[in-house]
Amino acid sequence: MSNTTTALSTATDAAQGQVTEAAGHAAAGTPGMPQLDFATFPNQIFWLVVALVVIYVILSRVALPRIGGILADRQGRITGDLEMAEKLKAKAAEAEAAYNQALVDARAEAAKIVAATRADIQADLDKAVAKADAEIGARAAESARRIEEIRAGAVTAVAEVARDTAKAIVAALGGTADEKAVAAAVADRMKG
Repeated sequence: MSNTTTALSTATDAAQGQVTEAAGHAAAGTPGMPQLDFATFPNQIFWLVVALVVIYVILSRVALPRIGGILADRQGRITGDLEMAEKLKAKAAEAEAAYNQALVDARAEAAKIVAATRADIQADLDKAVAKADAEIGARAAESARRIEEIRAGAVTAVAEVARDTAKAIVAALGGTADEKAVAAAVADRMKG
């Protein structure tokens, strides 16, 4: 039994010596993470400052001017597109005003022609009633033809301006204008 006790005592002493040695190494000053070692803080701070300066120089000299240029180009393009849309809108309004004015002028012209015809008929009623009726019919047909020509010309102009405006708006919004679809939409809108 004394051999067993001696062997057990020797094993216990060896294990206790290893634990004491491991605790001595841990307390000797090697922390688990090198980032937390106070001895390397000045070196770490220096490299942090160097990295931040390099990132700042790259951003201020390369990336930010490019981004600023792109934003300025986009703003200029948007402003130009809006100005173009306003010009086209003004042209469409002018065309509509011209159309309305042409209608008013045509009606006034027709009214003048009718008034003149009536005055001629009243003066020449005793001479030739049949001749006056034929003349009124001819003048009314001529007036109607002229009004129809003016109306057709104005409608064609308005439709063309509407198609151009629709194409420009679709293009300004970033789409592609289909000729047939734009023409169909304008024709449908013109019908009522």
